[in-house]
Amino acid sequence: MMMKKQILILLTCLSLFLIQMNVAAAGALPEDNRLTYTTSFTGSDNTLKGKSAQQQYFEVMDYWNVDELRIKLDFQISQITEEQISSVTLTLNGSPFYTFRPSLKDNGKQQLILQAPKGFLKKGTNTLGIQGYLQSNNTDDQACSVNYDFDNWLHLFNTSSINVMYTPKALTGGISDFSERFSGIDTLTKKKSILTVPNNSTGAELEAATYALSGYAKGNSLDNKTIPMLPYRSDTVKGKEAVVLVGMYDRLPSELKSQLSSSEDLGTHALLQLVNKDTVPLLVVTSKDESLLIKAGRFMANEELMGQVTSDLKVVDDATEVSAPPLSISSNITFTETGDKLTGAHHQEQTYFVTLPSNRSIADSGKISLDFRYAQNLDFNRSLVTVSINNTPIGSKKLTKELANGDNLNLPVPQNLNISGNFSVTVAFDLELVGANCIIDREQMPWAYISKDSIMRLNTKDRTDLLFNNYPYPFIRDGIYNQVAVVLPEKMDDYAYLSLSNVFNLLGKYASGNVGNIQFYTDSVSADHLKNNNVIAIGAYKNNKIIRDHNDKLYFQYNGNGTAIRSNEKMSIEEQYGAQIGTLQLIDSPFSAGRGLLAVTGVGSEEYFLASKLVATEQSKWKVYGDGVITDKDGNVSAYRFKTITGAKEDSVVKKITERTDVLSFVIAIVLVLTLVILSLILLLRKHMKKRGDKRET
Repeated sequence: MMMKKQILILLTCLSLFLIQMNVAAAGALPEDNRLTYTTSFTGSDNTLKGKSAQQQYFEVMDYWNVDELRIKLDFQISQITEEQISSVTLTLNGSPFYTFRPSLKDNGKQQLILQAPKGFLKKGTNTLGIQGYLQSNNTDDQACSVNYDFDNWLHLFNTSSINVMYTPKALTGGISDFSERFSGIDTLTKKKSILTVPNNSTGAELEAATYALSGYAKGNSLDNKTIPMLPYRSDTVKGKEAVVLVGMYDRLPSELKSQLSSSEDLGTHALLQLVNKDTVPLLVVTSKDESLLIKAGRFMANEELMGQVTSDLKVVDDATEVSAPPLSISSNITFTETGDKLTGAHHQEQTYFVTLPSNRSIADSGKISLDFRYAQNLDFNRSLVTVSINNTPIGSKKLTKELANGDNLNLPVPQNLNISGNFSVTVAFDLELVGANCIIDREQMPWAYISKDSIMRLNTKDRTDLLFNNYPYPFIRDGIYNQVAVVLPEKMDDYAYLSLSNVFNLLGKYASGNVGNIQFYTDSVSADHLKNNNVIAIGAYKNNKIIRDHNDKLYFQYNGNGTAIRSNEKMSIEEQYGAQIGTLQLIDSPFSAGRGLLAVTGVGSEEYFLASKLVATEQSKWKVYGDGVITDKDGNVSAYRFKTITGAKEDSVVKKITERTDVLSFVIAIVLVLTLVILSLILLLRKHMKKRGDKRET
């Protein structure tokens, strides 16, 4: 009897335990669906000194339901910091939410993990501000104190991070919603998106796919992640969360054909259709007409158009307008539309970003005209304004009480800054107060204001040197593809497809328009087809005839049978090592003067895939310069310049005038006036000569 009771009690306890486990499991289900995206602090370790601030940026995608925002700070403070009078304040998008006093325990090293209010978040880019007020001496018994910033520091380690816990929203917004997720930061970080084409892709399929890839690359805000392109197979799409398939209708899998709309004639239309929304979303781009498939690819390269398609189906025909507006290059750049106010004592900055095509550099005669005003209670012996371009100071001016209500600074833009593409202009005010160490800081005191009349007159010129310093020129010019011809091996393996997608991930970021041309060829292409084109040759000595036939023009050449890259005047290469390296080489095109050829090559496909990774992202692009680059499997990169350095060639007067529209207009006006004067003189002279002739006759 006793045994039965014990068994009954044991069974009852076991049942209760199982019930609790089920309840716990049910309660944990939402937790299982919750994802975390971590943004590590950018760059190297950062340091706050005295009364200074740092800002870290992170993204919140529109398709996230944010559940929690968690901040992790790893830091160390100066060992002589006064704990009771030093503090650090955290802000989110300008709103303060947490203040603490750092501790001197453990030599000042510590970690802080806290939850931030998600109500301060916004969709898109968010800013975490870290404001320090660090003191090394107590001022309670002093009338005034002097603090030295180099004594008062807080070192932020780059192991600090911002963690967003979120649940993805349901996919309800059609093609635009899918596209945002396809190139979303979480999808790319987890490598869950892929663009696919049919196996043994045709030139039209690759052209349409690279236009589509360019559009998605522009939406990729990460500088170290790419979107892969591979043949559509079960193993390539396995585990993916967002898939795009670009291909001719006759080459699509039969199970996908049955899911497509049958109401359109694919001989005269192209389809963009989203299928499998509830499982693995797949965007199918197809047509029976090659030109319409390419046009659909151009449609996908237009971010604005793709963001407007909220349905699951888009039909493209001959009448569909797909062109993106051309890139506007203005010579007059307005810094701010409404004016910008800077508040607070000491050093305050406002940065403006100027967008230029990557092939454009700053020419001479540029000018910055800064219109501003500031508070009248400053210490004018120590207050000034400084203007910098890409963190290089170009001029300063001391602030004066007499001009406080309306001051101006005119500065020439130095041509020797050697800036091409996008750059930043920073206006920095040092707003010092009389006896500032004895005055409590107030957020609105003092202040400076940059007016909307502040402008930059910018003159630019083409950078046409065939160097990786100017890449992606010559393949992108003024924001569009510049007559690009891609030569691929006859037989493409996965490494060849990935090498191709690496190259166009970076080119696509720079292609702001979608009206340029890309043509695809196999290595059997005739030289006539490559005339007037900038050529990208991907492959090895053995599988790409273009590379093989022009081996003698390469800086890093193959040996006689193409089994290794051999030594040259810049680098000694051991034979076995030469068989395991990849190389990028930017040479003059052998098919047309004034054009370039980029060789992405190595002994095997894995080797030229290594080389392609160097021109795949912004992060890796900065490793290459000159015109010949070698890389190996250990990540070692060696870059050299082989072309002769001839010095900066001075532009002719005629070229300078033609590039300056204002000067050109003036010159034309002068020429017209001189022409009229000369013509008038000729007519007067003829009239005078005629009168003299008439007098002689009489």
